[in-house]
Amino acid sequence: MFSFRCPPCRAFTPTLIEFYKIHSKEKNFEIIFISSDRDDRAFNEYYKDMPWLTLDYSERKIKEDLAKKFEITGIPTLLLLDGDSGDIIYKDARDKIQHKDPRGESFPWKS
Repeated sequence: MFSFRCPPCRAFTPTLIEFYKIHSKEKNFEIIFISSDRDDRAFNEYYKDMPWLTLDYSERKIKEDLAKKFEITGIPTLLLLDGDSGDIIYKDARDKIQHKDPRGESFPWKS
């Protein structure tokens, strides 16, 4: 979950875009952007350059349910989920991409 008004989100997004463009096909993963923006305009402005899927901004109830289910308390949050089961594979993928494994050498990371 990310937000247009969140400085750490804005700083991380270009890094995530590059990681995605380099690795998404080879490593077979998809990103779904879930916005924590306050309005549709901010969401659209922020999402316009992202090359991945999104949960429609109007789906606020689903966003709230996902935040509760995955215990998201802050942004930016980047979770790795198993596409079949929905289980969390890794809870702090942002830290891995930014600091610990920016080349994705050990991706997918395991908790």
